[in-house]
Amino acid sequence: MDKRLKHLNALYNFESAARHQSYSKAGEELFVSQAAISQQMRQLEDSLKEKLFIRSGRSMLLTQSGEKLFDACQLGFSEIIQGLNSIQCEGVAGDLTITSTQAFCSLWLMPRLYKFSQAHPEVNVKILGSSQVEDLQKKHIDLAIRFSTQKNIFDDKRYIVQYFGQDYVYPVCSPELVNNGFIKKPEDLLNCILVSLNNESKVTWQSWFEHIGISGFNRHDKKTEVTSSDMAISAVLAGHGATLAVTTMFMPYIHSKQLVVPFNIKHPIKWQRYLVFDSNSAKKQRIQVFIDWLQQEMQQSTPLEF
Repeated sequence: MDKRLKHLNALYNFESAARHQSYSKAGEELFVSQAAISQQMRQLEDSLKEKLFIRSGRSMLLTQSGEKLFDACQLGFSEIIQGLNSIQCEGVAGDLTITSTQAFCSLWLMPRLYKFSQAHPEVNVKILGSSQVEDLQKKHIDLAIRFSTQKNIFDDKRYIVQYFGQDYVYPVCSPELVNNGFIKKPEDLLNCILVSLNNESKVTWQSWFEHIGISGFNRHDKKTEVTSSDMAISAVLAGHGATLAVTTMFMPYIHSKQLVVPFNIKHPIKWQRYLVFDSNSAKKQRIQVFIDWLQQEMQQSTPLEF
């Protein structure tokens, strides 16, 4: 057996410090002091005769050697965890960490999560709303709810990627814009503020107008750009123009008559929904319980078309 494996505990601490880029955060995660982590890292570096970290402000950045060791540690610990999970699996009760976009979490998931908690009080759910595609292993996330304009775009052999339907996109606005006669035909939208996502390149106002054969969008100068769909819907709820939104996000506001779809013309591009999780997770029973509830709730709350 390689004698360097005597540093296994130090390597475990190293993985945490490297993932957080912080000795103090690693200490919080592992319930030890920052000084203890720092000492372990010094001893590991002395033993390996390699510099693993360099300080940059408050962060501890990895050297080239540190990057190589970090990748190896993550792979090795993942293999160990999979082996442990194959002989010991947690039941339904316990914690479950879920991530999705900020908009989906705030507009769809959180208003309905109480139903899951009522049905499964033994599961403690943690929701991580993020505009980024989070690394499930690094962030200790059990399930990701992700969206794409293409099918089967996620190709990561570490995870199961499960398709679970699609969402259509429509223009939405406040009832007042329609009731006061400001918007009577689709081209009238070019006379009002159009709210859009600043990082979206496919599901855009320009492609919607082109789809229905209306020109002039390039000359349109009444624009507001935001970073998430919940911000866009918040704007139009207040009467700030119109936005493009998926049915999942705006249907509750249609039912409450706070928003309307001025024209029943959907965008040519649809959003595909995916569930991403580790097939070897020790929480697979817990994950499946949540997935079953999620799919049932989605089917009941979102029509295939508006």
